[in-house]
Amino acid sequence: NRFKDTRMNDIWLVDFYAPWCGYCKKLEPVWADVGAELKASGSPVRVGKMDATAYSGMSSEFGVRGYPTIKLLKGELAYNYKGPRTKDDIVEFTNRVSGPAVRPLPSKQMFEHMLKRHDVLFVYVGGESPLKEKYIDVATELIVYTYFFSASEEALPESMALPEIPSVAVFKDGSYFTYDEYEDGSLSSWINKERFQGYLQIDGFTLYELGETGKKSYILHSKLHHPSPDSPVGHLTVRLKSLIQMVAKDYRQHFNRDFQFGHMDGSDYINSLIMGEVKVPSVIILNTSNEQYFLPDGPTETLEDLVSFITGVLNGSVQAYGGDGIVQRVKRIAFDARSTIMSVFRSSPVLGCFLFGLPLGVISLMCYGICTADSDPDAGDMELMKREDLKMTNSRSPIEESNCEVLKSSLIDHGVCEAMSQTPAVAPWP
Repeated sequence: NRFKDTRMNDIWLVDFYAPWCGYCKKLEPVWADVGAELKASGSPVRVGKMDATAYSGMSSEFGVRGYPTIKLLKGELAYNYKGPRTKDDIVEFTNRVSGPAVRPLPSKQMFEHMLKRHDVLFVYVGGESPLKEKYIDVATELIVYTYFFSASEEALPESMALPEIPSVAVFKDGSYFTYDEYEDGSLSSWINKERFQGYLQIDGFTLYELGETGKKSYILHSKLHHPSPDSPVGHLTVRLKSLIQMVAKDYRQHFNRDFQFGHMDGSDYINSLIMGEVKVPSVIILNTSNEQYFLPDGPTETLEDLVSFITGVLNGSVQAYGGDGIVQRVKRIAFDARSTIMSVFRSSPVLGCFLFGLPLGVISLMCYGICTADSDPDAGDMELMKREDLKMTNSRSPIEESNCEVLKSSLIDHGVCEAMSQTPAVAPWP
């Protein structure tokens, strides 16, 4: 309750955790380093942690759905941290989000300094205007991803000339591009798509972030981790990388709206996606919105081959594979399970035999016991009949026993018992 009442007066970086969560325990030493670094640098941000299971009401209020969840609380705003759980990344996120949404660039020297420091730089150029108000609103929302700056026209380097003022521009890849409301749609959507370099290294985390940009397709150049530049594979890797970089730069106006270009080290992720072995290095177009992928029909040896392949994906003439249908999902689960088992056996055969052999042995013994159990139904029926006969015999009263004896003697006198003794009995004597 005290935190809830006083948090509006400070900026808080809070780790919502669960005591039983393994990832939360792994974060503990990193979190201690984050707090120490922010305190040593004089940051106004206060660092804390909260047991979300003990204070479930508070965690629900902040929209905590999993553990650990890191949030920066700044007035009425709560920003989620979705980056790698390392000290440097968390501190960089904290310093960026805790400051003003839009930072001023008062001089050309400061402008050029920021250009060298940031690979991607968003700048509003001009005075007060409705566009600036939109820019500030978007910056307040998307500051979790990148920095936002503003500058006057006089602060621009002399080599840069914007088509109009006011304007929003992004500086990256050795050039700059301006926002056009009629061609690019909403400012928020344009900034979200432009916050990555034209060509970048793609890993699992980057692929997750790319899914939030609105771009559905990614040109992945899959390659070995460290191919020798003198080997045939090394030569092919360098050539494919050069071709994709050329397309990303020279054909930006054609493909930038729909595609992100980059390379991925190794082929494990691609193999899991296509449920097979992909040749390394190779070119593949991935659509993460529906898990479809596209492969070129032949070798990609020239710039024209690559452009033709990408154009074919856009116009639908290239066949799509995979997808997120039920059949594909079942196949992917089976493939992942088989791959996991095989990797266990390859890395540690003894451990693999223990993990998978022991359960199979137990199941086999259970099946053997069930199949060899005594299950003669006739024996059970005969035993039941004997028990019922004995029960009925024991339940007779003395008078009933006497009447039975009189009846039996009478039958013997008339020769009935002798005739009955020659007939097979079908039921016990009543």
